[in-house]
Amino acid sequence: MKQALIIAGGRMEPEFFRAYMDAYTFDFMAAVDFGLQFFYDAGLRPDLIVGDFDSVEKDRLRFFEGQKDIAWIRLNPEKDDTDTEAALRETLKRGYEKIHILGGTGGRVDHMLGNVGLLGIGLKTNTEILLVDAKNRIRMIQNDFSIAKKEQYGTYISLLPVTPEVTGITLSGMKYPLKDFTMKQFGTIGVSNEIVEDLAEIRLRDGILLVAESRD
Repeated sequence: MKQALIIAGGRMEPEFFRAYMDAYTFDFMAAVDFGLQFFYDAGLRPDLIVGDFDSVEKDRLRFFEGQKDIAWIRLNPEKDDTDTEAALRETLKRGYEKIHILGGTGGRVDHMLGNVGLLGIGLKTNTEILLVDAKNRIRMIQNDFSIAKKEQYGTYISLLPVTPEVTGITLSGMKYPLKDFTMKQFGTIGVSNEIVEDLAEIRLRDGILLVAESRD
């Protein structure tokens, strides 16, 4: 499976980023605006740099401008889409099957919520997109999905409806099971479940769910 990494310009967690990169093999890496700072400090070179560059230090920018074989997308600060969305869409054009976004949480809440919303792009392109930080791994699903306990990220599994309602939800292998349940927006019934068997299964009939695996 071809995998890509995007370092966005939200909260920087350098030690976590390095550990995460050691755990996976990435065929492509993109830096989004202030995310370029991480690559500079870590001595790494991204394949793509995207941004309006209103937050990254100019000497860092000049350092990478002097290197070959880096693709650049320079954006106008007054634009319709965020830098992270531009980076994600450019990465999708390159045909990666799984995209991990780090640095997409922990900053401005509007950007964070916008990044959560970007996960839905993967449903249209049949691409697995993950928004990850040291305590959370978030994705969107519209089909049946399973999580092995040994592979879960943290302790808790929370489900939140993205569409006004998600029908036919059946949960097995979890502390709080459900059977043919309709989950509606503006409620928290799906928050803080736990995996209690080797495999947890999430089945649904119609709708889109946000699945958040979290640790304290």
